[in-house]
Amino acid sequence: MKKPEWLRKSAVRGEAALAVRGLLRESSLSTVCEEARCPNMGECFANRVATFMILGAKCTRDCGFCAVAPDGRPAAPDPDEPARVTVAAKELGLSHVVITSVTRDDLKDGGAGHFAMTIYALRAGLPGVSVEVLTPDFRGDHTSIDLVMDAGPDVYNHNVETVPALYKAVRPAASYERSLKLLDRVKERRPAIVTKSGIMLGLGETMEQVLAVMDDLAAIGLDALTIGQYLRPSLNCLPVVEYVRPEVFDELKSAAQAKGIRSVFSGSYVRSSYHAAEVFAGRI
Repeated sequence: MKKPEWLRKSAVRGEAALAVRGLLRESSLSTVCEEARCPNMGECFANRVATFMILGAKCTRDCGFCAVAPDGRPAAPDPDEPARVTVAAKELGLSHVVITSVTRDDLKDGGAGHFAMTIYALRAGLPGVSVEVLTPDFRGDHTSIDLVMDAGPDVYNHNVETVPALYKAVRPAASYERSLKLLDRVKERRPAIVTKSGIMLGLGETMEQVLAVMDDLAAIGLDALTIGQYLRPSLNCLPVVEYVRPEVFDELKSAAQAKGIRSVFSGSYVRSSYHAAEVFAGRI
């Protein structure tokens, strides 16, 4: 499908963006910006912002929407990675650090211990920094969820991604109910942690289905929601079914807030960690 006029976004380049790329290469760090081919990467890098992706760049799942390379045998976690993330975050001057990862079903704890180590390293190396994690579902294992939660992130983000009816195609190894239960557990056990989730539009969902997802998220006390347009990152990924008009994103933002989700960031190019610092601070 040809992109409509409102989705024509100019690439952002420049010395600042190149410097960020260089820092990441020197630090042997991955970002979801690059691995998932995020359309906002140039803009974010130019502003010296990046979302770190720990636990390697090979995922044990193969979701239909994602460009991250699948591999059932990724490398062992790197014990030095949390320290390198901390040094890079300090070099970038980040006051709000977002950490995500590939899904690591090959690890007993799903990589939760590595998330916790990274949070602790950031707290020790960057006093006053706020930390946001965007985690996989850890197969619903409470011990793993609690390990990350108890490390004290300011924001716990886990995306439901789409409506339940599309899970078989979009997230075949995941479970909508499992994702809801993860977010519910975090909010129930640690009410002070901001819970956050995201959903993509344009995969064939109906507005009624999207509104039903909002009802489910509001029912578990979700604090923040991101809503964005699915853009096919590679020919190996699912095709776009619909390009949703900008005014629909505005309508959905109002609907989500009316349902009780206090912070909603909705728009064609919105992604989970896009302007995450502003979302956390309540400026969006």
